[in-house]
Amino acid sequence: MNCPRRRKRLAHDKDFMAITVPSIHGSEYLDYTVETHASTALKVMDEFRQQEMLCDLVLHVTYKESTVDYKVHKVVLASCSSYFRAMFTSSFKECDASEVTLRDVCPQVVGRLIDFAYTSHITVGKKCVLHILLAAMRYQVEDVAKACCDFLIKQLEPANVIGISRFAEEIGCTELHQWSRDYINTHFNEVTKEEEFFSLSHCQLLELISQDSLKVLCESEVYKACTDWVSRDIENRSQYLHALLNAVHIYALPPKFLKKQLQSCPVLSKANCCKDLLSKIFQEMTLRKGSPAPPRGTQFIFVAGGYLLYTKTQLYRQQSLASMEAYDPKKNVWIKLANMGIPCSGLGACSLFGLFYTVGGRNLSLQNNTESSALCCYNPMTNQWSQRASLNVPRNRVGVGVVDGNIYAVGGSHGSTHHSSVERWDPESNRWTFVCPMSVARLGAGVAACNGALYVAGGFDGHNRLNTAEKYQPDTNAWYRLAPMSTIRSGMGLVCVDLYLYAIGGYDGLNQLNSVERYNISRNLWEPRASMQYSRSAHGVTVHQGGIFVLGGFSQHDFQPIVECYCPQRNEWTCVTNMSVGRSGIGVAVTMEPCPGSLSEQEDADDDNESP
Repeated sequence: MNCPRRRKRLAHDKDFMAITVPSIHGSEYLDYTVETHASTALKVMDEFRQQEMLCDLVLHVTYKESTVDYKVHKVVLASCSSYFRAMFTSSFKECDASEVTLRDVCPQVVGRLIDFAYTSHITVGKKCVLHILLAAMRYQVEDVAKACCDFLIKQLEPANVIGISRFAEEIGCTELHQWSRDYINTHFNEVTKEEEFFSLSHCQLLELISQDSLKVLCESEVYKACTDWVSRDIENRSQYLHALLNAVHIYALPPKFLKKQLQSCPVLSKANCCKDLLSKIFQEMTLRKGSPAPPRGTQFIFVAGGYLLYTKTQLYRQQSLASMEAYDPKKNVWIKLANMGIPCSGLGACSLFGLFYTVGGRNLSLQNNTESSALCCYNPMTNQWSQRASLNVPRNRVGVGVVDGNIYAVGGSHGSTHHSSVERWDPESNRWTFVCPMSVARLGAGVAACNGALYVAGGFDGHNRLNTAEKYQPDTNAWYRLAPMSTIRSGMGLVCVDLYLYAIGGYDGLNQLNSVERYNISRNLWEPRASMQYSRSAHGVTVHQGGIFVLGGFSQHDFQPIVECYCPQRNEWTCVTNMSVGRSGIGVAVTMEPCPGSLSEQEDADDDNESP
């Protein structure tokens, strides 16, 4: 017998098929997308799961003696997990199975991964994140693994970073492992004070300190970390000290520090062969036989302060600058850093034990002209400035050099007084003391340290510009006259490369110079070298990876922004980059790159202190 409802539906279908479709004029196509379709469909699938509808798989999750069952849809698991995609779409027996067992994994953690597959949402906290990350890596739920990594990266600190690094390495979480290693390298000095550090095996410690990317202000931090690790279990660990010291850049250790270790380090008394090694190296340092160890990591060229004279709204304006920036020759990029506390030009600069120092100078503006006696210290690890003990007298256009871990401030001027005096700063006592003065007053002289001596050339004595040169020997506290340069030079640059001194540019009383001459220390004579492409005086000079970089300076009528680099082997100059603005009287030195985490965002606003 026919069902009335069935007959009614067929009649409806018949009527529907009989409908005449009208013709449509106008646009031929319509693209239509419902943005919420995917999330709505996933929500419906989750409702099916909750009601155990259309589920085609039962997951038996066993851990120890407990088992939890989850009814799920294969297609949902396969959509967010490479592990389950391979399981259900390849020739594995589980492909057609209605039941699958997962062993040795916490059921609650698997439950969270299943919830994520259906909802695209997961919450992780400190108590569960490692368990969830382990399961996410095991079952290749990449989005959850990344969420866990992002959370853990934000939780990194000196006390936990070694443990997290080792965990990430064991489970194959490359991103987290790399972040952890970078954190350890950047915060090495803090990490080595924590308990986790002392749980490292000697192989793990050796691997850590062998990295060239280790960021330390001074190699003594690496040495001390090794001896602290050994002293924690000196009877069993002293046998590894020799291998560890081979990874330390011993020739980069300050001689004073090394001498103290030989006298009083208790760990060395348990390892005579190590003490003999260090004693031999210290003797070589004393005799100037040892070559300096290459610095760890990337080295930048730092530029502080400077002087500008320019017109703005048809008014002449002169000023010293407070700016600080660093140049990476490898990437050819400039980085803006924290400004100095006070604008300064005519300052000297140097690097000592990883820190950047500025000495003296002056704050010059239309309203002010004050010479400085300040010693300021910039820490590239923190991007912060701090003050040290002031000079005994203010010194503008001062020369600066570093010998045996001490900073020397040479000459300069205070008002109409031109100094022949020289001061030495000891970082341990934070005190300046006068040493033997030069034979003549010098302002804008070239100063460089080489082989344990301090060399000075050129400058202005208040009446005459000079071509004379002399050197200071700290052990005798005396100056010795050298062969004069072939050219009179004040406002010149002087650097040492491979036991040669290079006198670069300057002013001869009539013109800015582009000429260069080299002093042969062993033969006591000067010889000409290739000239710069641009004439300049009151410029900055420094050495980076064997090349001589010249920055800024005054060139006839303009302040020079172009940076040139000299290759001693090829005897040629190359223009490599431009500074943000040309200026003279800058402080320049090379030291470790600033730590990215310490750099605050620098505003791009138009600042009168930065550019005309």
